[in-house]
Amino acid sequence: MVGKDDSGSSGESPLDLFLKIGLDERTAKNTVANNKVTANLTAVIHEAAVTDGCDRTVGNLLYTVATKFPANALVHRPTLVKYIVSSKIKTPAQSEAAFSFFAATASDNFSVEDFEAACGVGIEVSLDDIERAVDEIFEANKAVIVEQRYRTNVGELFGYVRKKQPWADPKIVKQVIDTKLYELLGERTAADNEKPTKKKKEKPVKAEDKAIIEETAPPKPSEEELNPFSIFPSPEENFKVHTEIYFSDRAVLRACNSKEILDKHLKITGGKVFTRFPPEPNGYLHIGHAKAMFVDFGLAKERGGCCYLRYDDTNPEAEKREYIDHIEEIVGWMGWKPFKITYTSDYFQELYELAVELIQRGHAYVDHQTPDEIKEYREKKMNSPWRDRPIEESLKLFDDMKRGLIDEGKATLRMKQDMQSDNFNMYDLIAYRIKFTPHPHAGDKWCIYPSYDYAHCIVDSLENITHSLCTLEFETRRASYYWLLDALGLYQPYVWEYSRLNITNTVMSKRKLNRLVTEKWVDGWDDPRLMTLAGLRRRGVTSTSINAFVRGIGITRSDSSMIRQDRLDYHIREELNKTAPRTLVVLNPLKVVITNMDASIMDLDAKKWPDAPADDASSLYKVPFSNVVYIEQSDFRMKDSKDYYGLAPGKYVLLRYAFPIKCTEVIFGDDKETILEIRAEYDPSKKTKPKGVLHWVSESSPGVDPLKVEVRMFDKLFMSENPAELDDWLGDLNPHSKVVITDAYAVPSLKNAAVGDRFQFERLGYFVVDKDSSPEKLVFNRTVTLRDSYSKGGK
Repeated sequence: MVGKDDSGSSGESPLDLFLKIGLDERTAKNTVANNKVTANLTAVIHEAAVTDGCDRTVGNLLYTVATKFPANALVHRPTLVKYIVSSKIKTPAQSEAAFSFFAATASDNFSVEDFEAACGVGIEVSLDDIERAVDEIFEANKAVIVEQRYRTNVGELFGYVRKKQPWADPKIVKQVIDTKLYELLGERTAADNEKPTKKKKEKPVKAEDKAIIEETAPPKPSEEELNPFSIFPSPEENFKVHTEIYFSDRAVLRACNSKEILDKHLKITGGKVFTRFPPEPNGYLHIGHAKAMFVDFGLAKERGGCCYLRYDDTNPEAEKREYIDHIEEIVGWMGWKPFKITYTSDYFQELYELAVELIQRGHAYVDHQTPDEIKEYREKKMNSPWRDRPIEESLKLFDDMKRGLIDEGKATLRMKQDMQSDNFNMYDLIAYRIKFTPHPHAGDKWCIYPSYDYAHCIVDSLENITHSLCTLEFETRRASYYWLLDALGLYQPYVWEYSRLNITNTVMSKRKLNRLVTEKWVDGWDDPRLMTLAGLRRRGVTSTSINAFVRGIGITRSDSSMIRQDRLDYHIREELNKTAPRTLVVLNPLKVVITNMDASIMDLDAKKWPDAPADDASSLYKVPFSNVVYIEQSDFRMKDSKDYYGLAPGKYVLLRYAFPIKCTEVIFGDDKETILEIRAEYDPSKKTKPKGVLHWVSESSPGVDPLKVEVRMFDKLFMSENPAELDDWLGDLNPHSKVVITDAYAVPSLKNAAVGDRFQFERLGYFVVDKDSSPEKLVFNRTVTLRDSYSKGGK
């Protein structure tokens, strides 16, 4: 087996090797910081003979092999690697099955036939196979599904299909089930959205029926699926070793709280959970912060504890009052209430005093290297020339720094950690730097400011945080976090890292978001195309649907997953389908004159909800119907076909809530191609039963155009799923991400709609009234389409 040193013998660093197989830079760097995983992954790459690189999908599977392959069966690892490289095993489900197979096999010989059968090698599950399995399940459970309608447990149906077709693509299975439900049940009704009433006790199930149910029943959800916070220990358990820190010149540090320190902490907190949500106020929060809020506030709420909103305001140059105010407001909009609002700058005095103590204990020194010199010395693992200066000298210089006697950039305070460590976050990190810049919260009292690496862990300890939760890119900082608290003899919170929320077709980096805003590629921080929480809110997305989306993803440590935007759209639709009343709007109007109707106006009843009873006035609204109506230009063709349900010459369609009409004449413009007007006749008896149903808007009085509104159609901001990986990421911007329709027509009942009101425009999607609306003209933003238009195209 090839070990770690073999890659080095060819002159290629592990980092380069990991990037070549398609790992993203963050994952690659995190891997290099872990000696064990580095050695495993390097060996796996050599076993796979892909030192020159490979497809990213293959690379991710090889990474999984390096981190998850059972230790008792290492002799069989090259076999699995061979199957992955040849694409005989190409999905995570297959690789997990392989791990289970080899864990049971251990080092014994095995049957290739048994192995391939266990892992689904060579099995291609077609769409027909999936549809057939879904049909069988629906047929077997039809009575129950029809009775329960949209309260049917879709997870159970999914489990049945997975049992029949374990190697089927779960995304396609979900789409087929959703389509089948819609075909069987039609649109959701108001009754579907009501809370279920308690049923009487049912008769015992017959023995033969029970056997069938037990045979097909899916496994019960895990405790973690039911309660994502169950994985976290209680505060009383915080005596265990948090992490082991290996040093080049001393014994291993097993960071943990002493009994005395933990008892003192528990006495202060009363044994409650204390968490913190600590954003830096240097920009607007995005949907990734929604996940952080869910984890931090959610854990505290679930355990009956408290969560701080703490502004991590250690950089006075990047922070603004605008951002501070925005963060507090958006946290409330997301449904969270902080136990207390604090600032890292509230603790500047304590942080300074602890820095002095750190120097006195011999764990910090004042350094005069430039940023470039520090970088060079770190790369070469060389100590600073000032690392071993006398403690008294560092104390005096640090006091000079505080009093403004040393110029900016001429000195820093650095922690004396371990320049020979395998973890680059132990290379004498900077604790304080000089900045002659007033602070937005602390004013001009200070000219030295603590770094994140120094301040974050100390303030966690000072606030008696029980669970310090952060994203995986901070995992390599865990050693530095606990080193500093141990060096100062402070209480140590429990630290746990989870995966970042990465969503397709957007960027989440604050630097990139700031560039989009400042260079005016978008219309501000609340542009509806951005994944900022302000942008999502302006697009009409609710906080409850965002939280449902985040909860559905779960709190995992898988750092290579990219969540499709369609998954968020699903949760948005789920809520708006229940809460957004229906209405009629025509985006691109085509005039239709009904020749067998006089100039009178009829007031017809239209439904706000699909199943609104005819005798419930609150569920209905009035729409005028006259001899001049407008339909969508796309709903008319000169040439009819069997699969077309719109209007065509000589063909009937039904105008929703109104009457059937038949096209009798088409009026063209001077170019003989542009259609100016359609002439039609209506069937007042409604005896005609056409298949096609169109939305429409009518003149409210003779010769007066319908209510004119502006509609903004928003789409994905970037064309690629992961634009952040592109060198020219701005060149990937979608030129059609915003299309403005200035002269759409709407029914009169929309005239009094207020900013923030949400509607379903029938057949078009969900829309919200934008803040740019005026008394003269309403402006609507499209929140989401009625159905996913991307998955079928495979984009």
